[in-house]
Amino acid sequence: MNEPIVARHWLALAAPKVAPAVATSTVLILGRIWNANGAEHSVGNAALIVVLATGAATAGAFASAGRAGDSVIAGTAFAASGGLALAGVAGYADGISLPLLLWVLATAIAYGLAARYWRTDRRDSLAHERRTTERREEHAHVERVEALRAGAQIEVARSGAAYAESLATALITRAALPGFDPAALAKAGLPELTPTVETTKEH
Repeated sequence: MNEPIVARHWLALAAPKVAPAVATSTVLILGRIWNANGAEHSVGNAALIVVLATGAATAGAFASAGRAGDSVIAGTAFAASGGLALAGVAGYADGISLPLLLWVLATAIAYGLAARYWRTDRRDSLAHERRTTERREEHAHVERVEALRAGAQIEVARSGAAYAESLATALITRAALPGFDPAALAKAGLPELTPTVETTKEH
């Protein structure tokens, strides 16, 4: 059975590629807006960001520790910690040079981590497509064999029907011949095409 082919929209294909840059750019923009609204040189705001970033990093470390660590939770926590640190620097710094430098660094790290997941996803997708193709080819082979077998059975049945029809035509033609006498054929020792039924009565 053929599976439906679904063409993905170009936005759905491009969204994962631009997501890291969009995320870091959003954090940078929000940090600069925060800077313009009084976060610059604010010790309380800086302390808040430091506490939040440290807490997120600690949560990521605990989530990734041990054999039962969850990589998704750890990655999310570390990403949140990095985003908070970038927002804190963007909001607390005087100029734009340091926030831009950290934005470039954060974007590069985000793409480096995302590339790993993209490679894994692509590898899984290729393996799935390979298994699907193998199953499709196997099913197609089974269907071809079954079709050949059914065709052979149909031909055998058709040949048997043709033979029966020819035999019936021959019997009708022979019986219609003038002077046909089944008894004479039996006396001459010739084989009979139609069996005769003999009934014996015992007195």
